[in-house]
Amino acid sequence: MSRIGKKPITIPKGVTVQAGATTVSAKGPKGELALTLPPTIKAEVKDGEVLITCSEDTATGRSRHGLTRSLIANMVTGLDKGYSIELELQGVGFRAAVQGSKLTMNLGYSSPVLFEAPKGIAIAVKDTFITVSGSDKQMVGDVAARIRSYYPPEPYKGKGVRYKGEHVKRKAGKTVA
Repeated sequence: MSRIGKKPITIPKGVTVQAGATTVSAKGPKGELALTLPPTIKAEVKDGEVLITCSEDTATGRSRHGLTRSLIANMVTGLDKGYSIELELQGVGFRAAVQGSKLTMNLGYSSPVLFEAPKGIAIAVKDTFITVSGSDKQMVGDVAARIRSYYPPEPYKGKGVRYKGEHVKRKAGKTVA
């Protein structure tokens, strides 16, 4: 059995979790999320905790057991506290603005880059920092990675969109002989 999968998930106040035969759904102050369980995994709610059991004792079964427990724990934490990732714009003239759910970024291209935030994701901009937040950890990370992919940090001048605190290894430019 997976050691991570055996740990029970405590349900905080304000969050309700319902375990069905093939799905686990949760509601909280930050929204609603659901997860489809693999066929060998079962979940049940007892005494304010979610317990995950696995009927298959193979390497794949054990890894699915731990993965499922982690995904459900992330759902519960996201609905209670939420997740956020900060991005930083570095470069002369690089700026961003938000109008509703649309993010407009000037990244040195001939036209601005437009990004539509998916449902359940909030984007905020302050100076050169972009904050992506929401209740679904996987979606928050995916949106942050997509925003970063429009202009990843380059190693010569360090310009681009980077995660806050990310270190970019710099390279020396060409030398003239």
